[in-house]
Amino acid sequence: MALMITDECINCDVCEPECPNQAIYLGPEIYEIDPNRCTECVGHFDEPQCVQVCPVACIPINPEKIEDQETLWQKYRRLQAQS
Repeated sequence: MALMITDECINCDVCEPECPNQAIYLGPEIYEIDPNRCTECVGHFDEPQCVQVCPVACIPINPEKIEDQETLWQKYRRLQAQS
């Protein structure tokens, strides 16, 4: 499951540096998450770090990008092989 940032985002800049996959970037108006890079921190942490640090709780699961745990692990391994 990739995460997403909703329009409640206040652009506080705390989520971007916490992402181990560099999936978070500043979009035209608010921060956004690249679903192809988001593993919900699988392979790095037990919990998504962006969710942990977000002061306004605006990072839910993206309903259009539902992935099971094995798919997230495969994505993590693919990203590690690319780096």
